[in-house]
Amino acid sequence: HELEALQASLESSDTHRSLALLGRVRNIMKTCVSQLDILETMTPLQFNSFRDRLSSASGFQSAQFRELEAVLGRRDKAGEGSEKTTGMGMSEHLTKGSEARERVERAMQRKSVWHSALDYFNSRANLPEDAMAVNPAEPWEPHEGVQQVLIELHKTDPEANMIGEALTDLDEGLQEWRYRHVKMVERTIGRKIGTGGSSSAGYLASTLFNPVFPDLWAIRSQF
Repeated sequence: HELEALQASLESSDTHRSLALLGRVRNIMKTCVSQLDILETMTPLQFNSFRDRLSSASGFQSAQFRELEAVLGRRDKAGEGSEKTTGMGMSEHLTKGSEARERVERAMQRKSVWHSALDYFNSRANLPEDAMAVNPAEPWEPHEGVQQVLIELHKTDPEANMIGEALTDLDEGLQEWRYRHVKMVERTIGRKIGTGGSSSAGYLASTLFNPVFPDLWAIRSQF
């Protein structure tokens, strides 16, 4: 809900509302991270005392988290990105024809938060035409032309710079959640196979350091 509102705000070039929404989403991510503090109070013995009751459930199967990733901009297909370890794309583990799978697939077909951010930045300075013409259903590839415009906006446009930094905060929050999730899993079950059949901590570790807004990170080394 918040990210849909953010996309509309970015596409209408409303800087102040966009910043407010980005701040709220970042705080939501902080709340998710803090919940892991509670889970980490369990010892491996305590966790394994009820682990069988989880059956095949796993975070990898969370349609809501997959939809969140897609809304932000991930477009992994079978055998791509972090899914290489499973051979599945972002929705292929979900039941065909289910509402959950359809929601994820719809999110992968429409504009993401990153595409909406490109609209915002393009309203402040002209981005390369090929970047603005990309198919939102395809994985985004870091774009040097976009990065050069972002650097210029960083130097000359304080409002655009604040949006870029807030988006980076959100991306960092997602990576922080992934890292804490990995360490929580290692702490409770080590390197055992995950409840959903994944390689557990090994799979989760492979998802780290894969930002959804790579251009905002790439420009850090160009100043």
